[in-house]
Amino acid sequence: MTPATGDKDLPLREDIRFLGRLLGDTLRAQEGEEIYQLIEGIRQTAIRYRRQEASSARALLEQCLDGLSAQHTIAVVRAFSYFSHLCNIAEDLHHNRRRIVYSQAGAPPREGSVALALQRIKRAGISAATLKDFFSRALVSPVLTAHPTEVQRKSVLDCHLVIAKRLEERTRVTLTPEEQEANEASLRRAILTLWQTNELRTIKLRVHDEIENGLSYYRYTFLREVPRLEILMADALAADPDYAEVAQTLPSFLRMGSWIGGDRDGNPFVTADVTAHAVKRHSAVAFEFYLEQLCALRGELSLSSRLVDVSHALRQLADKAHEAADSRVEEPYRRALTHIHARLSQTAHHLRQDASPPPPGSAAPYASVPDFMADLDILRDSLQQHGSGLLAGGRLRMLRRAVSSFGFHLAPLDLRQHSEFHERCVAELLEQSGTGIHYSTLNEEQRIALLIQELSSPRLLRTPFAHYSEAVQKELDTFQITAQLQQRFGAQALPNYIISKTDSISDLLEVVLLLKEVGLMQPGPLPLLHMNVIPLFETIGDLRGCGAIMDGLFSLPLYRQLLASRNHTQEVMLGYSDSNKDGGFLTANWELYKAEKALVQVFATHGIELRLFHGRGGSVGRGGGPSYYGILAQPAGSVNAQIRLTEQGEVIASKYSDPGIGRRNLETIVAATLEATLLDRDQELTDRERFYGIMEEMSGYSLERYRQLVYENPDFNRFFREATPVSEISELNIGSRPASRKKSQRIEDLRAIPWVFSWGQSRIIIPGWYGFGTAVSRFCASHPEGLSQLQHMHQTWPFLQSLLSNMDMVLAKTDLGIAARYAALVTDDAVRDHVFSRIEEEFSLTVKALLDITQQKDFLESNPTLARSIRERRPYLDPLNHLQVDLLRSFRSGRTEESIKRAIYLTINGVAAGLRNSG
Repeated sequence: MTPATGDKDLPLREDIRFLGRLLGDTLRAQEGEEIYQLIEGIRQTAIRYRRQEASSARALLEQCLDGLSAQHTIAVVRAFSYFSHLCNIAEDLHHNRRRIVYSQAGAPPREGSVALALQRIKRAGISAATLKDFFSRALVSPVLTAHPTEVQRKSVLDCHLVIAKRLEERTRVTLTPEEQEANEASLRRAILTLWQTNELRTIKLRVHDEIENGLSYYRYTFLREVPRLEILMADALAADPDYAEVAQTLPSFLRMGSWIGGDRDGNPFVTADVTAHAVKRHSAVAFEFYLEQLCALRGELSLSSRLVDVSHALRQLADKAHEAADSRVEEPYRRALTHIHARLSQTAHHLRQDASPPPPGSAAPYASVPDFMADLDILRDSLQQHGSGLLAGGRLRMLRRAVSSFGFHLAPLDLRQHSEFHERCVAELLEQSGTGIHYSTLNEEQRIALLIQELSSPRLLRTPFAHYSEAVQKELDTFQITAQLQQRFGAQALPNYIISKTDSISDLLEVVLLLKEVGLMQPGPLPLLHMNVIPLFETIGDLRGCGAIMDGLFSLPLYRQLLASRNHTQEVMLGYSDSNKDGGFLTANWELYKAEKALVQVFATHGIELRLFHGRGGSVGRGGGPSYYGILAQPAGSVNAQIRLTEQGEVIASKYSDPGIGRRNLETIVAATLEATLLDRDQELTDRERFYGIMEEMSGYSLERYRQLVYENPDFNRFFREATPVSEISELNIGSRPASRKKSQRIEDLRAIPWVFSWGQSRIIIPGWYGFGTAVSRFCASHPEGLSQLQHMHQTWPFLQSLLSNMDMVLAKTDLGIAARYAALVTDDAVRDHVFSRIEEEFSLTVKALLDITQQKDFLESNPTLARSIRERRPYLDPLNHLQVDLLRSFRSGRTEESIKRAIYLTINGVAAGLRNSG
């Protein structure tokens, strides 16, 4: 079947039916015929209801679900949840399969591919020199975080990987009847294991567990696919005569990052010891991979010195090996690899600094990554010298690329803390040092002057004779361990310090002062800064003020000198989650866009290189959506060859647990960074200023509508607490971080993650659309040509295209029929009617606005694959939502037995699986 012919979704439907049959067989065998027939009856009724949308079918579905026993409820919830998981596996496999079919059929390069990005760059006349300059500055860095929206246990994810692998074997390999039988038996075993594995964690995750979960994706995907993608880029450049010279010196540009074990903001369990553990575990995983690859190379490179003339350097390297076997005398590559392996083993042990016995032998550890790479280069050069370049281009090339990307530290670990903690530390240090200064009473101008004075002085404020408060001592310990870890593992292991809730210049200078206390900032005529100090602007007010703050910071001569030691580059992080909770979907997106524009202008004025770090979540309400189009929608000059972005929650598993899908997702980020930097489409807008004016007006309308509902309506908080499972989610063992920053019921203090997650569960999902309908309605009422202007904007402006595409997806997943059942949980009728009527009204306005602007007749007309996926999932989500509402009602009325709580948590898991990007 070619890409252009046949039913391309037929294999997917067949896979889903096949997996559904295996799940059904498992249900029948494990739970009995009665429960199997019950579940099958509910499934068929749910499908009829969604196909007919008839009240009789809905009543029959409710009749099937009402009054189930606890045992039957749990069985039904687990069955429908696992069917969603199996559908996810089949869909992911199908997308990968379609990509392969397209490439094999000789179809044009797909959107988001490196090949297409390079074609477009070539057509635009981009020179080799420009492209070389791009790669000399390029940094593309997805950063894994441990935010608690990944509800699946690793044991469950491991079962998913087995199922995915076996299903792929059936579609990519022609199996004999015996092999097919064995494959099906393996799938049955995996599904049975899944059914008999507890989906819920019995204890709350520790940070150590989150660290290990994050590291598993390096083993699944990153350690192999990051170098493979960089090699793909190098080969694509080498194949073009105009760009071949760029390929020869292509540096490593794709660097994974992590917050897991370094993010202290709101998580008291991330301590100095935890951070040290994270860095050590990072390093250990890198060494495990390198040592494994060296062993494999040793098995492969059996070349005899009788048959090939190796280089002098290779012979010298081989002679250093203590190889006792006579059979290795004429196998110089194997002996050389024995020596390299011995040195690397000693290096790993040296960096661990634990009580484990050292590896045997007397090989000296490598002093640095370049030393290790130099030995690998000797292997490569010798192979190429005697005509074995093909061998050098295999596993050895992949290993060299991996070492270039991951070093001895695997991934940079970012540190993060809220600005109020740094203020407290500085105040206490000044007080305990006898200065007589009461820092908290100083205004901003006085604080800046004092901090500059202290940063210019060689004296330290910290003294071993002072007794600091527990909170301050904890922060000081983290700074101290950071300095020690940098000295041991290198500055690249801990290069970034992020300041949450930055709203002043002093917030940044306070961190620089704390770094000075541990030697990571050195004063003097040419002061040095050994970490990137990164402000995080999160709220609407912070986003509006970020340009002025950075302008003031860059106007300080001392800080400009410090930036000179950081290659004149300043990173800024923008928070998508809290800005959305603060101002709603439209305003948050527009204020983020404006903030980027303001930063681009300020940085250009001061001659500073800007690197943006996008703090995006999985859901649209937290900045989620397709990365490729999101990056292309950034304003002119804001990408500039460098971008970092967070990967959070269940998105990490869906994007990176499968190597092929993981490489595809990484490739889209790289391709988008290339295109956004070198083909800046935003510059081409002739109506740019008019578009900006329209968005500013609409944002004002949307913000007013959103704030009226969420912060000015006295009934809203109660509605939210009762109409969503937010309280129950906070009890689910899905992350180490508390759900709120403070012990408070205020919306302002609730973390954005449970905020968005809860609205997704109840299928209202207001963070992804609320306020847009009013904005469009009021704009069009004030401007006779308003709708045609918005249609033109949508056709020509990537920002609005991305915005509406994401909202289109959220509206397709929103279901006010189901939402009404959650609203019925609100015990006060007046509160329920007051709030829910506004939500219903705004939903109608928003749907109309979307369809009018995009000129669609229904949701997702431009994305039929996603539309089909959502449509086919609804019959499996409906029973889960229905049961969740009934369970919440029972639990809140006083039925707190364990079976009720377990069933609620299982429905949360199942709905999250069905929605896929809920957190």
